[in-house]
Amino acid sequence: MGIEQPSRPSSAAAAPQRPQSPGTSLVGVARQWLLGQVSALWALLTGRPVSLYAASVLRIGYGLLYLVFLLREFPHRGEIWGPESPWTPALAEQLFEQTGWNSVLILSDSPAYFEFCYAMAVVTSVLFILGWRTRVMSVLFAVVVISFHARSIFMTDGGDNLVLLMAMYLVLTACGRRWSLDARRDRLKSARAGDVPEPVRGLYAQELRHARVTLTTVVHNCGVFVIAAQVCFLYGSAGLYKVQGPTWGGGTALHYALNLELFQPWPALSHLVDDFPMVIAITGYVTVLVQVAFPFVLFGRLKYPVLAVLLGMHIGIAVLMGLPLFSGAMIIADAVFLPDRFYAFLARLWRRAARRTGMRQAAPGRATGSGSVPAQGRPELPAPQDQAVPSGG
Repeated sequence: MGIEQPSRPSSAAAAPQRPQSPGTSLVGVARQWLLGQVSALWALLTGRPVSLYAASVLRIGYGLLYLVFLLREFPHRGEIWGPESPWTPALAEQLFEQTGWNSVLILSDSPAYFEFCYAMAVVTSVLFILGWRTRVMSVLFAVVVISFHARSIFMTDGGDNLVLLMAMYLVLTACGRRWSLDARRDRLKSARAGDVPEPVRGLYAQELRHARVTLTTVVHNCGVFVIAAQVCFLYGSAGLYKVQGPTWGGGTALHYALNLELFQPWPALSHLVDDFPMVIAITGYVTVLVQVAFPFVLFGRLKYPVLAVLLGMHIGIAVLMGLPLFSGAMIIADAVFLPDRFYAFLARLWRRAARRTGMRQAAPGRATGSGSVPAQGRPELPAPQDQAVPSGG
């Protein structure tokens, strides 16, 4: 009895500590979950470049769109951006003092200088589409878009605002890793090298190369995420803005838009569509619903029908309202949400169709059905498709 008595207080003393273990365990679980999320995010940013095909689609799409824009406005280039523009260089400089923008077009008021800049803008757009020295061309393309946009900001319809943003974002991405002349050059270089082992590098050179690959991967991934966030912000804010308006709530917004003379490229077609008020009202409600819901459906398969609805919406805007530049910019921006396996599947279908019709022979050094072009990733990984691209990103 005397020996058992002291043991009871120890059990009683230990009892109050038991309720603390769930709290401590909960904190530990939350801490482990947070560390796991941070590790997953870091691995996503530094592991490998994401959406390389989507970045290349954006490069080709926006380069082609701006090239068509420049060629379409070629007869009116002097009135929009040149010496004949009512928005004179003096007015542009006053605006630049307020906005902080700048343009290479106002460096000289010579007509010959403007024609040279216009020709260089067309050449830059073509080389950017082809993916020749993409790192340099992406910077030059951004300079071209910024300069032409800032020179006569009030002379265009505003559809080039998104092109301006995307041109700056694409500078951060490795948009030349797929479907480009840089990718073809690197692939042919790898084919010529064959099985020749790489030269032995020093420790400092290996660390430097590893740091370069990691930095390139992080910048590219951040650029892609910024593009995706920008598109989500555009759709979400547009949908929420429409919800506040009584015309969208009443289903009559598209009716008024179809009857504006400013947005009637084909008045007969606009009046024909306006004869179906029920269809117009349903289309308006679906537009608002899709735009508001867009940022919340990106992580599931529901995004594919939503993207299809948005594609039809932008085609309708381009045809019925005469805004092809804006619609084209939005359609190209939506391509960032399609996974790389979708574009790789399209590439395989194209190669199969080309081989069946005899249009194309297998390129040297390319395995039949292989969709991989210049390699990327960590240099220490053994798989050849995960090696870093030395240039042309």
